[in-house]
Amino acid sequence: MIRHSSPARLAAVTVTAATALSLALSGCSGAGPGGGAGSGRTEAGARDRDPGESAASPSPSRTYPLSSAPATVPAVRVHEAARGPGWRPGSGAGVVVAEGSEKLTDEGRLLAGELKIDFRGTVPARAGDVELALTAPASPPPTGAPSARGPSGPESYTVVTEGGRVRISGPAEAGVFYGTRTLKQAVRSGGAMPEGTVRDGPDRPQRGLNVDIARKPFTAAWLEDRLREMADLKLNQLGLHFSDDQGFRIASDTHPEIVSPDHLTKAEVRRILALAASLHITVVPEIDSPGHLGAVLADYPELALKDASGRTVPGAIDISKPASAALVDELLREYAKLFGGRYWNIGGDEYQALTRKDPEASFPALAALARKEYGPEGRIQDLATAWVNGRARLLRSLGRTPQAWNDGFFRGGEVSVDKDVQVLYWTGKEIGARPPAEYLDEGRPVVNLNDEYLYYVLGEPNEFTYPTGQRIYEQWTPLVLRGTEPVAEKYSRQILGGSFAIWGDLAQAQTAEQIARGIALPLAATAQKVWDPRTPSRDWQDFRALAEELD
Repeated sequence: MIRHSSPARLAAVTVTAATALSLALSGCSGAGPGGGAGSGRTEAGARDRDPGESAASPSPSRTYPLSSAPATVPAVRVHEAARGPGWRPGSGAGVVVAEGSEKLTDEGRLLAGELKIDFRGTVPARAGDVELALTAPASPPPTGAPSARGPSGPESYTVVTEGGRVRISGPAEAGVFYGTRTLKQAVRSGGAMPEGTVRDGPDRPQRGLNVDIARKPFTAAWLEDRLREMADLKLNQLGLHFSDDQGFRIASDTHPEIVSPDHLTKAEVRRILALAASLHITVVPEIDSPGHLGAVLADYPELALKDASGRTVPGAIDISKPASAALVDELLREYAKLFGGRYWNIGGDEYQALTRKDPEASFPALAALARKEYGPEGRIQDLATAWVNGRARLLRSLGRTPQAWNDGFFRGGEVSVDKDVQVLYWTGKEIGARPPAEYLDEGRPVVNLNDEYLYYVLGEPNEFTYPTGQRIYEQWTPLVLRGTEPVAEKYSRQILGGSFAIWGDLAQAQTAEQIARGIALPLAATAQKVWDPRTPSRDWQDFRALAEELD
């Protein structure tokens, strides 16, 4: 039944509805983060006036809802909401560098190009601008945990969005660069940077991607694409495993005979390193030894390890021969001149002499040398440990921080790996591998490459399966070093971070393009959890949609 109203009642309703609509429209803030930008003045509380309205006529104030955090991967750790239109790149907007912060010029030029606005150099910021600035470093809290005002440290940054401007500041270039990544992603995901303040920084100092280019060669262009992808995810290390049984993939001046036909030239490597440096990414090289040296030993068969029956052991160098150490050290010295980063991966894993049921019986010459060097209780594992320490000593003299795979750190024995060698913990399955707590109880620094979650092994051999972003996002944290169980929270600060790894065991199983697509979501999930290991606020489906939108 239709109820009819009187003309007077209908008129009153019409006036009331019109008034409500007028109020709603005058208070509407338009689209975009934090309410977005409407027409007219965009400051919170600004007044709009109809051209035909008397100056004395009252008009409701423009209001904005409290802003939400920008949609980014990884998510920002602290966002202080505010009311306002946010910032979006518009006509006349530009990127400027604060006086005294000229070191940020490259970051400014990159951001301006990405946002398609002008870069104006070191000049005062004006309305609509983005300003980059270096600030005095804040003192970190005693525990190393984030302070009440947010994370601190050289990779931390602050983004203040107010009054139609953005100011990105931090104590070092890396942090300001990460702030530019946040701005870039916010504009891409929401059209604008929300009003308010972001205080952000990583929970872990080492966050990376490790690529096996020895078993499966990749082009320089493919690696450069990964660097750009990593930079937007705020990852800061690219590991290059460039020597193994299947290939030696970077040109050599001292030993050109060992280099595989399909390899990177030194000019290409320098180009990769230059791009990495501009994106605040350190490249970590690896010449794995004393195992995984098959490509080198193909030209030096006299240095290959042989067992008691005279059979050559694949990939293993004879660590009893001084010429073996001389060869590897010569390569380390050569490539230390090429790679200038802080870290170097020695390898140390899967030395085949130690995978035999009775190594001393299988390799009596090595066993005799171990007893001669380390007494009656000396074993072959002591020789292998001394080998790792010898390479670490050389790299230390070259200004590098050495790293090695966890199954090169043996329990007991007469010799222990030097305490400053960082443990790359990847497995509990290999002979010699120990539970994570044993390494941590020794006070060793550890980096997480848990093969249960973070190993993308081509062809899925040996019960490996391709990792998924969802498992990493929902189950893994840097504390989950082995299998699916985390170590105790008391060890947290010893775990320096984590890396996602690509291994080319069955190199033809996927093309380079398939690998790039396959690792995209797992890498994004890894980036989220090394930046902030807390349970994310977004569920997996929301995170996946955002990551795919930003890719």
